[in-house]
Amino acid sequence: MTKITRLAMAVTGALLCASAIAAPKGEVLVLLSSENRLPLQDGKQYPTGYYLNEFGVPADHLLKAGYKLVLVTPKGNAPSVDERSVDPQYFAGDATEMKRIQQLVASLPGIDDTLSLKEVLAGDLDHYAGLLIPGGHAPLIDLANNPEVGALLRHFHQSGKPTAAICHGPISLLSAQADPAAYQAALARGEKPAAKNWIYQGYRMTIFANAEEQVFESSLKGDRILFYPARAMEGAGGNMSYAPAWNPNVVVDRELITGQNPFSDHELGKALVSKLGEARPH
Repeated sequence: MTKITRLAMAVTGALLCASAIAAPKGEVLVLLSSENRLPLQDGKQYPTGYYLNEFGVPADHLLKAGYKLVLVTPKGNAPSVDERSVDPQYFAGDATEMKRIQQLVASLPGIDDTLSLKEVLAGDLDHYAGLLIPGGHAPLIDLANNPEVGALLRHFHQSGKPTAAICHGPISLLSAQADPAAYQAALARGEKPAAKNWIYQGYRMTIFANAEEQVFESSLKGDRILFYPARAMEGAGGNMSYAPAWNPNVVVDRELITGQNPFSDHELGKALVSKLGEARPH
């Protein structure tokens, strides 16, 4: 074998390796709310959206691990950030890190014009490796009571692909029952409804805890939210687990990964990347 032949083979091998490194490991769907006005009791509303770190930090973990993100909302519109979440306290007090995550989110393809749920459901769901649902109070508006969200969740549940949701994001899981709109309406009336055919009944999971929700509600100057998510999840049949308020807590059960609060962002991102790695063929 000549030197030229050996050199050509080495270059070809290097190019193949570089190509393998550059190729994305898969696409992860990120489900966000289309809405930004949370209904409160007495007909009032609260401005909301996704929490910056609950979206951006897990997204950062996924991108660094080699995954591509595909954004979807019910309406196919641009999601809103909750302005309260643009705060260094959610980034260990590091304003520079907060700005980095802001820029990362702003640069994501589709951030200003997401796919709609109808478009995603009409496509090939097998194409996606996993699902991420960030928090903020917005999922309470249009993700917890939405049959299209339920159809999406059933696909990932039945295929055993990872579904990760953080803070208020897990409330979206309630859509995967027979009549999620009726369930939520009953909760808002102060009733204790029974979930019908909920695919996550008995799963170990977590969500924004009652003690944490009470702190949020105390900032509303006497106004109140329609129902507490933790009670809704427990009432539906979730096997709930909580850490002390504001401590990171991530619960993994089968394909489901849930994080309790904003400070669970890094742990949830790492758990999702790990679970995606387990699901990939070797």
